[in-house]
Amino acid sequence: MLAIWRSVRIGRSCVQCDSLTNALIRTEGTSMCRQHGENPPPRTPDGPDRRAFLRTAGLAGAGAAGAAALGPLTASSASAATASAAAMRSPAEVGRWSPDTGSPQFTLAVMPDTQFLYWASQGSVNPEPQEASFRYVIDNNGDGPGRNIVFMAHLGDLTEDAQASSFQHVSQAFGILDSHGVAYSVLAGNHDVSGDDQRGSTPYLETMGPQRFKNSPTFAGSDATGYNTAHIFRAADREWLLLAMDWRTSASGFAWASQFIKDHPTLPVILTSHEIVGSSYDDNVYPYQSGDPDNDAVLSSYGQQVWDTLIKDNDQIFLTLNGHYWPPGRVTMPNSAGHDVHLHITNYQNRYFGGAAMLRLYHFDLARNTIDVETISPWVLAQPPWQRNVLAAQEARLTTAVDYFSVQIDFEQRFSGFAPVPSRPGRPPKQMVIPGTLAYWRFDSGGADGSSFTSSQTIPDLSGNGNDLTTLVTVPGNASDTLRWSGDYHPDQPGHGSLYFDGGQNPLRGGYLTTAAKAPLNTQTFAAGYTFEVFVKIPLDWTSNDNSWMAVLSRWGEAGQAGKTGAGTDPQEPIATFSFSNGREPQWNIYPLNLNDPTTNWGHGLPEDTWWHLAVVNDGNRAVMYVEGCPTVDNPATQSSGITQLGLPWALGGYEYGGTINQIFHGWVGDIRIVSRPLPVSEFMIAF
Repeated sequence: MLAIWRSVRIGRSCVQCDSLTNALIRTEGTSMCRQHGENPPPRTPDGPDRRAFLRTAGLAGAGAAGAAALGPLTASSASAATASAAAMRSPAEVGRWSPDTGSPQFTLAVMPDTQFLYWASQGSVNPEPQEASFRYVIDNNGDGPGRNIVFMAHLGDLTEDAQASSFQHVSQAFGILDSHGVAYSVLAGNHDVSGDDQRGSTPYLETMGPQRFKNSPTFAGSDATGYNTAHIFRAADREWLLLAMDWRTSASGFAWASQFIKDHPTLPVILTSHEIVGSSYDDNVYPYQSGDPDNDAVLSSYGQQVWDTLIKDNDQIFLTLNGHYWPPGRVTMPNSAGHDVHLHITNYQNRYFGGAAMLRLYHFDLARNTIDVETISPWVLAQPPWQRNVLAAQEARLTTAVDYFSVQIDFEQRFSGFAPVPSRPGRPPKQMVIPGTLAYWRFDSGGADGSSFTSSQTIPDLSGNGNDLTTLVTVPGNASDTLRWSGDYHPDQPGHGSLYFDGGQNPLRGGYLTTAAKAPLNTQTFAAGYTFEVFVKIPLDWTSNDNSWMAVLSRWGEAGQAGKTGAGTDPQEPIATFSFSNGREPQWNIYPLNLNDPTTNWGHGLPEDTWWHLAVVNDGNRAVMYVEGCPTVDNPATQSSGITQLGLPWALGGYEYGGTINQIFHGWVGDIRIVSRPLPVSEFMIAF
């Protein structure tokens, strides 16, 4: 308790100077600043001071064996003690439930054990915190990343005593969600029921059973007992299955769940249950902090049964959520398919006011392949800061590593075993040869995957303009397989194939291709503008020492030979090159017709082992680089018109410096298209 009070004393500010540096000293009901002396509180608090509160409120945890009461607080006295009545709004004042089911960002709200709020047999019923959380769920939907709550899952122990009178109050609180059409699930915890799901009728089932969801579009069904339910909600333009399983599921219940998953073979599954894992560290340090937050939970004996019976062989289950134990924790385990399953425990019933119906918010971001997790108390957040008592102030937002963290999941890869994303069909060359196309090269028909590119082969220019890649140049002494055909390609690439260049500069090795001496492209000046598009993938063994400044495409001829004499001119560098820096940053460096100096466009450092579409677009005055159709930041405003030419070939995979080959590309190259006009992103080869 001392640690909690110390944090409040240090964190509060003086009313007159509003300074945290003038440390306050808390005495009996007064605050004293070292500069201004005694201060009154900012506003008269609604309720007793801390000492009075600590005399009347008892804090005790309750696990599988039950718990002591919160204390003699009733609904009316709790409201007075915490000023919640003034901060809470009526159900009619909350917003309309309309989540954005198409956004790649959405939120799953999770509410663990709220049992201490509903103990009617002891005369203790405190619905205000849960109602505040429900209103938060309603108000925070469809408003963008971090707010788009599409579903809420309760993890059980809705009551402390399992009495019908307690469930009547629970039902009334959940009516707030029902009246706004909110999608949610509930399940029974050990304080709601006893025995397994074959127990028959109970106040829980009569109040919170399947009949409650008959008008919900997300309710998908239940087993014969009614204690195990399935819910299908839509988010990120796909359907997700959430199973809400009983505190103790029987063999028939597990069989029902497995069959339900099989009947929906393409849906990712979130499994909720009251008990699966518990934390492996102690909670005797405040704030709770484990030594290894990514691996601080273990299966309970019942959780092991759930794992063996339901989770490990159902690859669709990628996330499990449970309450029951505390403090919070998580662990990742491989299933039978070798894929990660994330198992999380979240429970705050041992904290102030029985956890005050805290929400664990799982912010899914499919664009970033991340789930950002945060834990908040809407009940406390709704109270003006100056009206929060000293314990409530600690609970507004929990930010330790077990309460506020991110989970990295490559959703497409994780779900590929049961819901693979179909490859985009290849597109015929004639569809890619749009008006203004000067050259179009692709690599999907020249040889088997892994076979060597031979000197007798050419890459035809599919635009029909005669700009074939006819000449293979290999560093003397290199093996014949330094340039190979590959079946690898960018998922949005028209041609389903590529060339693999096994090049480098220390020592110089590899092979590259050039246009013929008389190719029309060699003398093209691009005075009216241009668009260059390339697909590339850099391998994991790329190093800055061996592979920096490699060029996917370059124009032979030195700047000095072209008469370029500007202050920024390197007379020996190529007059045009599409290269990669020592940080794997794409660079477009060309000598335009109108300048003696080069103009340079940059992209950001590109991760290895990933396909990228790169484009440079010039409208006759200025060039802009794009990565995956997105403009990069480093695009100079300098007027840049056309590209200087010396009538020499273009090279694919080679970089010439001072008239000598200096570097050879290392990685994969897919389709390349050169167009004599600026293209909008909607006409790029990656466009749909």
